[in-house]
Amino acid sequence: MSPRDGALIRAAYGEHVDHVPVWFMRQAGRSLPEYRAIREGIGMLEACMRPETVVEVTLQPVRRYGVDAAILFSDIVLPLKALGLDLDIVAGVGPVVAVPVREQEQVSRLPEFDPNRLEFLQAAVRALADELGDVALIGFAGGPYTIASYLVEGGPSRDHARTKALMRGAPELWHELMARLVEIVAGTLRLQVRAGASAVQLFDSWIGGLSPRDYRRYVLPHTQAVMAAIADLNVPRIHFGVGTGELLPDMASAGVEVIGVDWRVPLDRALGRIQSGQAVQGNVDPTLVLAPWEVLAAEATEILRLGRAAPGHIFNLGHGVLPSSDPDALARLVDLVHAFPVEDGG
Repeated sequence: MSPRDGALIRAAYGEHVDHVPVWFMRQAGRSLPEYRAIREGIGMLEACMRPETVVEVTLQPVRRYGVDAAILFSDIVLPLKALGLDLDIVAGVGPVVAVPVREQEQVSRLPEFDPNRLEFLQAAVRALADELGDVALIGFAGGPYTIASYLVEGGPSRDHARTKALMRGAPELWHELMARLVEIVAGTLRLQVRAGASAVQLFDSWIGGLSPRDYRRYVLPHTQAVMAAIADLNVPRIHFGVGTGELLPDMASAGVEVIGVDWRVPLDRALGRIQSGQAVQGNVDPTLVLAPWEVLAAEATEILRLGRAAPGHIFNLGHGVLPSSDPDALARLVDLVHAFPVEDGG
């Protein structure tokens, strides 16, 4: 059996499955002691550029949990680093850009996409595709807005004030910046699929801070361009952002098969905001993994029940696994999901 015949890909396309597929955002690393052991003394981006480390970390949660998909161990700013931009991931802070990108000259100097600079990524994906067999491998990239926010702010931001000021105050420069990022994002996704990824997810994590009007005007056309650039690859495209309840109808128009839903919107309401035929992914509050098992199990069961109304449901958290999560709780959660009847009364 190939990944195409597995539950995750079938659910993404709204096809019949014999169990609800499950994987967890940020399952590769963070809470696993075996991950912390392999990362000891190695910076995040350095680890992401070592194919053997990428392969091992990506496989760790598959071995431990029996999830239906592996998510590539990487980072959304990695392509920019590989293409020559001066940035790093600072422990306890996040991505930090040496010189923020806010002027025309800086936008013009952004590197063009060059797949040869990402050979290490291709090597890791090829090795993983061989190792995983019929388990789906999800490739990913950061959405243009989220990457732009790191470039403009120079690092993480609570309000993305400089980003929004550039977006609204210099729209021509903004659209030029976004168009250049579209090439990098789409190129990164294409590279992963051609190397063996069987699905892709676009993490536009920070779009939830935008109004629907601004999202439609300044972000959606570029997201649509990314999705259109990979449409010929015939793999499921998953789109996810945090705090995006008001944006779901617009996100659904980007050209995707699956909409990721965070914990703030019940799945039944989310289904009313997306397009007919689209699958959903989500949406347990990640903090509930830290709660007593009875609490987590009750919430997961309710989400599984609501997910039955969707053409396809991929069970997941509403955001990433918290570092303090108990791996045994996640393993138990996978067992619960896999045992849940896919039909009422089943």
